Amino acid sequence: MEHLAADVGAAGLKVTDTPPVVLIVEDEDKIANLLRDYLRQHGHVTHRLSRGDEVEDWVRSNHVDLVLLDLMLPGRSGIEVCRTLRGFSDAAIIMVTARVDEIDRLLGLELGADDYICKPFSPREVVARVTTVLRRTRHRPAAGKAAAGLVLDPASWRATLDGKPLDLTAVEFKLLDVLSRQAGRIYSRDQLMDAMYRDERVVADRTVDSHVKKLRRKIAEVVPDQELIHSVYGVGYQYEDRRQQETARHVPAAPGSV
Repeated sequence: MEHLAADVGAAGLKVTDTPPVVLIVEDEDKIANLLRDYLRQHGHVTHRLSRGDEVEDWVRSNHVDLVLLDLMLPGRSGIEVCRTLRGFSDAAIIMVTARVDEIDRLLGLELGADDYICKPFSPREVVARVTTVLRRTRHRPAAGKAAAGLVLDPASWRATLDGKPLDLTAVEFKLLDVLSRQAGRIYSRDQLMDAMYRDERVVADRTVDSHVKKLRRKIAEVVPDQELIHSVYGVGYQYEDRRQQETARHVPAAPGSV
């Protein structure tokens, strides 16, 4: 295992800012060093691992805001690593891949990566993507809490909303888990079907609509007159608890993820 020194560049950060911590998981030294240099220039703390089977232990033992995760790694594939991290960490994940055919899967519900970058890439593009993803995810709730008021425990398949239990089937739990992990993101029916039915069975599009309808009904039993799963005409569905937005408008900003 190789660690790149966690130096911090001055560009882009105020003295009082806490620099974002980025873990670079890349087995090619030239690419890893290039990413390190550009990220440091923009004020990020960087660490580097070169093997997929080193990532889980490192993330469990260290704070990290974002993981730049190569798809093809020795020891363990990036796909397996991403799936594992999503089970316990709220760190953002950007997949780095040369396989365009994997993009839908990487961003889809099975893995839940926050973004992807295709090789070959521009280092400036990487920094821009990292900045965008961190802006969106750095202060999102910890793993197991998809949004304020909603708590999902994958280990026990238990879901609560505002402290009240939601009696969900396994498919409904998967659906809510996927939608709420990236609140505000719009998912197509195909993406939702891939998440709910990983055995590649053939399922009609309207099956998703049926599950959404049942899920909405159960949510309404806890929070009447509040719609948390929203239809986006011609596109799909998104989870967004707009009660939080209404409250946030009245909270002073603190000084300073169909």
